[in-house]
Amino acid sequence: MSETAVTAPTAFRERLFVPWWGWPLPLLAAVLLAAEIHMGFPGVRSWLPYLITVPLAVLLLIRMGSLRVEVSGGELRVGGAHVPLELLGEVEVFDSKSKRRAMGPNLDPMAFVAHRGWVGPVVKVELKDPADPTPYWVFSVRSADRLAALLRG
Repeated sequence: MSETAVTAPTAFRERLFVPWWGWPLPLLAAVLLAAEIHMGFPGVRSWLPYLITVPLAVLLLIRMGSLRVEVSGGELRVGGAHVPLELLGEVEVFDSKSKRRAMGPNLDPMAFVAHRGWVGPVVKVELKDPADPTPYWVFSVRSADRLAALLRG
């Protein structure tokens, strides 16, 4: 029986979320927006803006702030994108101080980027697929050295 992407063992998995210190400001903004709307509609309807804006802010923080990075089934998956491991080329790791080189003016506009500012290191992986216009992927991951060692081996 052959392994599929679902049954294959996972060699690496990391899920990135917005840290606790990234939550207060968007939640405060949602409450202030709800309070502004509340001032225009006193009475029974006054709780509706809070019921809508605060859960919406929470949903946006969870949905837009999370990123899953994994290596399983012979593929590298970053968010919704995936590429077979045999199409990967050179792997570089940039720590929080040197990631400006990978994300700065030298960044190719055709590159796949999945950056989370609150995560220090980023990994840059070149693609060797001639049919793919994407030259490389740059993505955030906390265990960058471990992932790079796995991708190189």
